[in-house]
Amino acid sequence: MAIAQSLAPSSSSAARAARPKSRRAALSHVVAGTGESARRLVAAFDPAIPLASAVTPPSGWYTDPEFLQLELDSVFLRGWQAVGHIGQVKNPNDFFTGRLGNVEFVICRDANGELHAFHNVCRHHASLLACGSGQKTCFQCPYHGWTYGLDGILLKATRISGIKNFNKNDFGLIPIKVATWGPFVLARFDDSSQNTVNDVVGDEWLGSASDLLSRSGIDTTSLPHICRREYIIECNWKVFCDNYLDGGYHVPYAHGALASGLQLQSYETSIFERVSVQKCESALAEQEDIDRLGTKATYAFVYPNFMINRYGPWMDTNLALPLDATRCKVVFDYFLDESLLNIMAYHNKLLWTCGRKTDDQSFIDRSLKDSEQVQIEDIALCEGVQRGLESPAYGVGRYAPSVEMAMHHFHCLLHDNLSG
Repeated sequence: MAIAQSLAPSSSSAARAARPKSRRAALSHVVAGTGESARRLVAAFDPAIPLASAVTPPSGWYTDPEFLQLELDSVFLRGWQAVGHIGQVKNPNDFFTGRLGNVEFVICRDANGELHAFHNVCRHHASLLACGSGQKTCFQCPYHGWTYGLDGILLKATRISGIKNFNKNDFGLIPIKVATWGPFVLARFDDSSQNTVNDVVGDEWLGSASDLLSRSGIDTTSLPHICRREYIIECNWKVFCDNYLDGGYHVPYAHGALASGLQLQSYETSIFERVSVQKCESALAEQEDIDRLGTKATYAFVYPNFMINRYGPWMDTNLALPLDATRCKVVFDYFLDESLLNIMAYHNKLLWTCGRKTDDQSFIDRSLKDSEQVQIEDIALCEGVQRGLESPAYGVGRYAPSVEMAMHHFHCLLHDNLSG
């Protein structure tokens, strides 16, 4: 199995000593405090009913703040979660930050090249340590100057003369388990598997779909990052995922330009443990479009909120992050095959030598413009659905059994996590 993966335990002895014993207890407290209304909403969906007879989850799954709190604890803070790409921590001292629910985190690569992840919170008075991304040789708290190494060790605690019962080795940054699979950076926010360095990350994250995704060219690291786009969408995060998982159902009605380039009758869906994969043949007539989009598109959904799209020399990913019960942020990252970039660079050099201009950049710009158009169309759909979900006229819906099996699978996985 050709999987490019690595695993970093991201914990020094100081960081291990500093990890609070109450983290799991805190999570349990959140679950215990979750309202009964959320539990009733979970029970209102029955995954045992066959797809052809099933109704969709009730609208409260998409509107209730207590339901979102249950999701954050039972879904997002357990198991591997995609949080970024390796281009963000390519070099020693690189770092980037993120937030998932109320968890602030920082991913970094230390001077020795080891990958780490920590809660992005100073152990003194809880200030955030870092923001954005870039390079640092250490993390210095902007509030009172406490300073930490990129391995999480507390290097300096300012103005603490006279303090008693204090051992700085007990106050390192709280570690988070971190790993990579292909070009993706993954994190685990539960502490149940800290230091299990022999985990096979691809199998844990993707299950039996990892082989298929590897063969589809998704696990390769030879896909340099081109750019990132972020969208704030006025809809629950699951609305965006549902839209992705309808088996191309909405494409001919909402994406005219995209539909003209696809053989929608060729759409096929494969279901795995925590992954669903949709594939569709292209219907492109122009060689230029074939070169840009390929002859077959693969759309992989990795539960709970990560989408990977592979077509021609391109790969893009969509990460749907809940902001509140009725808003989400979707992060799009675009990657382009390194071999094509090398050819383009060589082509540019030849044209420059001959005094001619190149249109290679227009190739990239045109592809991104086409993608942007699809996103604009999808945003309008998702925001319209959210408004409908909040209407008193809607309670539950139905599935189209021939195309919406991946959506149903997604809802069943959620029900399983939320019922645990």
